[in-house]
Amino acid sequence: MRKHRRTSTRRVALAGAGVAALVAGSLTLANANASESPSAEPRTLSSAAAATLAQDLVSGLAGDAGAYYDSEDRTLVVNVVDEEAAEKVESAGAEARVVEHTMAQLTAVKEMFTARDMTGTSRMVDPVTNKVVVTADSTVTGAEYAQLEKQVAAEDGKAVLKRTEGEYTTRIAGGDAIFGPSGRCSLGFNVTVDGRPGFLTAGHCTNAISSWAESQGGPEIARTQSGSFPGDDFGLAMYTAEVDRPGEVNLYDGSSQPISGAGEATVGQTVQRSGSTTQLHDGEVTGLDVSVSYPEGTVDGLIQTTVCAEPGDSGGALFAGDQALGLTSGGSGDCTSGGETFFQPVGEALQAFGAQLG
Repeated sequence: MRKHRRTSTRRVALAGAGVAALVAGSLTLANANASESPSAEPRTLSSAAAATLAQDLVSGLAGDAGAYYDSEDRTLVVNVVDEEAAEKVESAGAEARVVEHTMAQLTAVKEMFTARDMTGTSRMVDPVTNKVVVTADSTVTGAEYAQLEKQVAAEDGKAVLKRTEGEYTTRIAGGDAIFGPSGRCSLGFNVTVDGRPGFLTAGHCTNAISSWAESQGGPEIARTQSGSFPGDDFGLAMYTAEVDRPGEVNLYDGSSQPISGAGEATVGQTVQRSGSTTQLHDGEVTGLDVSVSYPEGTVDGLIQTTVCAEPGDSGGALFAGDQALGLTSGGSGDCTSGGETFFQPVGEALQAFGAQLG
């Protein structure tokens, strides 16, 4: 059997970190088959196929240590802590990478930092470095930052501390814009609930706005029905007027992307975001199950990406091809100098409201 790799020089993570909430935008993976015997080299996979294979493999591994997509080699890398797991990974056509820490160990560290709830920080388990990445924004300074440094160092190699130049905030502003008396957001995805039409957007949007219009000062087209923020960041509004509500995302070039279903993001996956302020931008997923402490409170379970966003993009659609992935929650930076953005996974919102896309 070939030697399992212990380090990776070309790495694209499948899980993330960083934040400022942005208000904005409108709006199945097929199973990969495992080979019968160990392969000499990992299979070449699309990011969608790798995501499905990762879900199948990781859920069945004792001592799960995470996985990520190597976009340069187009292979799935699965972290393992023993030889038996490595053999299973390689026989499925993925690359086995021996690491020190299991996902359970790292998740426990992440949850400990989240429980401390320091405003201006985010936490994620990074499968590429096999560590918890704690990121502090520009508001964390002095004694508070020194304390955070000591706490990270005390984890004996399980955590690392990083800085982001921006500030983690929520901003109300929006694919297609949706307006309220006190701000603007973006529509995420059109849905139906018990046969009635509505749309998903960010929870910090629906917390602030109860009546929605297609234009500033225009007639009402929808009213907020429910939402969750902080903790989560998703909201639901139900249409009160007859409007065209296609199951697609605005690409801002005269065309749109039809959405056929909801998918799950994978670290290293190429994704796109549509929002009413900055329109269409792309990037990569860098983290999953990320916790971010906004001034308004902590949101857990977010997707982190390198996609930029600005105020007005909140609530907008994160997608990969025809798969809906998330709703724009927040981030830091902008689309001139770059930044990082966090997204509420769309599957959780659909489940919470008993909603279906379209």
